[in-house]
Amino acid sequence: MSMATGAAGAPRALMAERLGRLRRRRAMAIGGWVLSGAAFALLGIAMGWILLMVLVRGVTALTPAVFTEVSQGTGGGLLNAIEGTLVIGVGAMLLAVPFGVAAGMYVAQFGHTHYARAIRFLADVLVGVPSIVLGYFGYITMVEGLGWNFSLAAACITLAILCLPYICRTTELALSQVPAAMQEAAYALGAGDGRVALRIALPVAMPGVLTGILLAFAISVGETAPLLYTAGWSAYLWDGKLTHSPVGYLTYAIWAFINEPFAEANALAYAAAFLVTLLVLLISVAARYALQRRGRI
Repeated sequence: MSMATGAAGAPRALMAERLGRLRRRRAMAIGGWVLSGAAFALLGIAMGWILLMVLVRGVTALTPAVFTEVSQGTGGGLLNAIEGTLVIGVGAMLLAVPFGVAAGMYVAQFGHTHYARAIRFLADVLVGVPSIVLGYFGYITMVEGLGWNFSLAAACITLAILCLPYICRTTELALSQVPAAMQEAAYALGAGDGRVALRIALPVAMPGVLTGILLAFAISVGETAPLLYTAGWSAYLWDGKLTHSPVGYLTYAIWAFINEPFAEANALAYAAAFLVTLLVLLISVAARYALQRRGRI
């Protein structure tokens, strides 16, 4: 009788143990979801508050003079800063995109080689370098070393170095998603490595590559520290010179004018913050659209 009772109690004990583990697992899952939801809510509240403050104060500070006049002391407009931001950003992308995409293609196609592993490692290291260190490097090498002074060339090269690893890594990731069968079919038809990379892999991965380029452009638009050491500041429109001519940009207006004890200067800082946020938002939306298009392809 006791043996029968013990035999019947063993499955019950095993079932109770399993139920206990299931309850603990559910409790941990619920706790994880609660913590994740709380973190997401805090992040959303903080982001919403920042955007709301920038939107309210920035929109009220927008006037026609912001887009038609250059900065004059602690007043005027932001035409010089808007133009400088776009010129610096586009110039940095013109330098960074060819090298970044080429490096990403090489790493994706020849990832097993020592050179590819070295490029990947250096890109990862460069991502972690603070932007102000790159600004200091640009100041020592170009502003002082080459004698360019504060200039567009020094600013564009420094931002290109900053954006290069992002473009390289996103290009590599985008190319790694290209179906291997597609590339093998091209090789079977007699295509070489260059033709497969340029005619087959790159067009298919182009939406992902474009996403990385747009995100790098957004990063360059929002940078301040590297430009303080390389671009300087100018209250005039860009004169077309690459060297020996400082350039204005929006993030400097935020950094400098927000601490001024004048309402007009503070209004320019709010307007500049709104324009930078709007530009980054538009770039992010464009990158998201490119990513969705990649998913459809």
